[in-house]
Amino acid sequence: MGAAIAIAARGRGRTAPNPAVGCVIVRNGRLLGRGWTQPGGRPHAEARAIEAAGDLAGATLYVTLEPCAHVSARGPACADLIAAARPARVVIACRDPDPRTDGRGMARLKAAGIDVIMGGDADLARASMAGFMTRQAKHRPHVTLKLAVSLDGRIALPDGSSRWITGAAARAHGHLERARAEMILVGRGTLDTDMPKLDVRLPGIDERSPRRAVLGHGTVPDGWTAITDPAAIAGLDGVDHLLIEGGAGAAAAFLAADLVDRLLIYRAPIIVGAGRSAIGDIGLTDLAAAHGRWRLTDTRTLGSDTLSVYERM
Repeated sequence: MGAAIAIAARGRGRTAPNPAVGCVIVRNGRLLGRGWTQPGGRPHAEARAIEAAGDLAGATLYVTLEPCAHVSARGPACADLIAAARPARVVIACRDPDPRTDGRGMARLKAAGIDVIMGGDADLARASMAGFMTRQAKHRPHVTLKLAVSLDGRIALPDGSSRWITGAAARAHGHLERARAEMILVGRGTLDTDMPKLDVRLPGIDERSPRRAVLGHGTVPDGWTAITDPAAIAGLDGVDHLLIEGGAGAAAAFLAADLVDRLLIYRAPIIVGAGRSAIGDIGLTDLAAAHGRWRLTDTRTLGSDTLSVYERM
């Protein structure tokens, strides 16, 4: 299942509104086939893995999400494909919350005489499909706020100069995060001041640049989406992962609206002193209300910088 979760990440940011699923098929300790959800959401991971594996007699199929049970104009139901292939057993990390499948996929497999086992790295599987899970539960994209700051929490000098707060390794990791989102957003001030490209500049995945959005009013450049209010992200079509990259006003607006699910804080070993803060006023009046909202899930060194990842509690 760990391998299935790992390869599922290859589809993240490219499969919405479908989840980025991973599937691995083994028999007697030998890999027969593997697959992950393809760009645009089809083919599904199970279909790719079954195609690669061929004969599934006596095999075990591991999949990160319950196989879909609804027939689509874009392809067959994966539960039917698996039932026809007849593996000995199917191990599923987590149940599909989509009401068109929820429990029906497992029931169809059991009816075909296939042993179905639930569980196994369920939390990791859900985290790998955070966009899909958030869309199903909260009817909006999963939101990541990225901040590149100095030790004293500054994102720029008083005149707005910010190149570069962090080093090359941290910036490269930030580009990888861009490639994992369908849309990237900045505030109006950042757009007007910097006119950022917001593209992915990593060899091999530079074609995975996300769509661009700006929080604010007024006209926007061609190819950009205008979002006048954080709550409007619920209406974004084909966006399950939204990355917010600046500036302080946009960060504050989404935090104040309680719409941030994940924090990426890249901290450089520099002290700026007088400068621009990373986050504007979020309306906090009681420090007690700030506690118990975030948990540290990962920390790593990127060159001379440190990345801390926090998840919403």
